[in-house]
Amino acid sequence: MSHARSEYKDFMTLAPDAYATVLALGKIAANAGIDRQLLELIKLRASQINGCAFCLHMHTRDARAHGEIEERLYLLDAWRESPLYTERERAALAWTEAVTLISQTHVPDAVYEEVRGQFGEDELVKLTHLVATINAWNRIAISFRSVHPVKPAHAVA
Repeated sequence: MSHARSEYKDFMTLAPDAYATVLALGKIAANAGIDRQLLELIKLRASQINGCAFCLHMHTRDARAHGEIEERLYLLDAWRESPLYTERERAALAWTEAVTLISQTHVPDAVYEEVRGQFGEDELVKLTHLVATINAWNRIAISFRSVHPVKPAHAVA
C-alpha cells in the first residue's frame, strides 16, 4: 500500500455536507450513554481490523485521555485471551468484530444474544451506529490516504 497522500487530502472541504453527516452520526453515537473508555475500545478494535493507522493513532490517544490503561490498549487485539476486559466489554468487542466483518460473519446469533444480554435495546442500536460510523471513518481515512501526525524526529525518510 502506498503511503503517499492523494489529491483528495482535503475531502472534508470538498464535500462538507457528507463530512458533516458522518460527523453528526459520530456525535450521536458518542452520546449513547455508553462509557467513554468502551466507546474508544470499540473504535480501536474496528480500526485494528480495518488497518486504519490514522484512526488507531487518534483513538489510542483519546482512550488514554479518558483514563484507559496501556496494558488494555496493548492487549486489545487479543481481548478474548485476556482477563482485563469485563463481560460487557467482551460483548461489545464481539459485536464490533461481527459487524465490522459482516460480509464474513453475517453477525452470528450467539454474538447477538451475548450483546443483548449486556446492552438494552436503545444501547444496542446506538452501539451498532457507533460501529457503523467508525467503519465509515476507517474507509474514508484509508481511501484518501490520511496520515496520522508524526513528530519530525520520528519520521522515516
